[in-house]
Amino acid sequence: MVRSAVRIAARLQVRPLFIGLSVVAFGSSAPQMTISAQAVLGAAPDIAVGSVVGGSIFSLLVTLGLCALLTPLRVSRPLVRLDLPMMLAAAALLFILSANGTLGAWDGVIMLLALLGYLVLLRRQAQAQGRSYPDQAVPQRTWLRCTAMFVVGIGLLAWGGHLLLESTVELASDVGLSERVIGLTLVAVSAALPELVTSLVAVLRGQRDLAVANVVGSVLFNLLGVLGVTALLAPVPLSISPNALDFDLPVLLGVAALSLPLFYSGLRITRMEGLMLLALYALYGLHLVAFTTGMPLALRLEHAMLRYVLPPIALLIALGTWRAWRRQH
Repeated sequence: MVRSAVRIAARLQVRPLFIGLSVVAFGSSAPQMTISAQAVLGAAPDIAVGSVVGGSIFSLLVTLGLCALLTPLRVSRPLVRLDLPMMLAAAALLFILSANGTLGAWDGVIMLLALLGYLVLLRRQAQAQGRSYPDQAVPQRTWLRCTAMFVVGIGLLAWGGHLLLESTVELASDVGLSERVIGLTLVAVSAALPELVTSLVAVLRGQRDLAVANVVGSVLFNLLGVLGVTALLAPVPLSISPNALDFDLPVLLGVAALSLPLFYSGLRITRMEGLMLLALYALYGLHLVAFTTGMPLALRLEHAMLRYVLPPIALLIALGTWRAWRRQH
């Protein structure tokens, strides 16, 4: 899918960044759409919502962290100016719409309209930047083969998502975990694996812009598109658990807010920053385990994060952002 997407970008004479934010992101979100739709039709709303929220957190922390450990990631200015603020706005919109404890059909319509507005802005941005590739004669047979490869890749990803949902839910049910924890952990990680693999392959192929764009675009498609369609398909409004309102959604909003200054400072993600993202996800996972098992470590971990971990991180990112602003102005 990555290989064909890059060739399609060359054929259309647009930047791979635009393809990553739209087509590749939509393709890697296909398993998440399959999982959420099956979960909500199977009367498991906590899995449908938890997999999207947990998968978005996993993508922003683990996928970007692992990719940055392989090689420092470039962050383009258009992505910082449009796509990252839109991702933060999508997380805030989900938080606001979920405040009453449910996501109804009208909430789904609002999220899908927001996604449509983002795609319109993205297209205008691509047109404003003009062509990025010189005119070249690409045989029609090559164009058809690339399109077929991309469609087959999306189909395989969706099929893999279906298999992962069945196996993870059955395994977690045998262990005795709740639907919320299943959605936030096993199902979320399983659904986010295609995004992880796609970004890692893009990094190994030298398409670092595509790797970052795939993560940001996938999070946008998941929050607005997947949850929007899921809310429309649900026979009754999706219920949002109190634990998700009190902890998971604020964490998602915080991670999205963290990404904006982190990407802006230096327009790159270094290996140390990638290691920091992985450490944050490890702490998040540890908190989930402690909270689920009833360990008193969960409350202590929250206090430690608020007092000793987040303030230094915020200070370092603010300093880096100020230096980047000074360099650019």
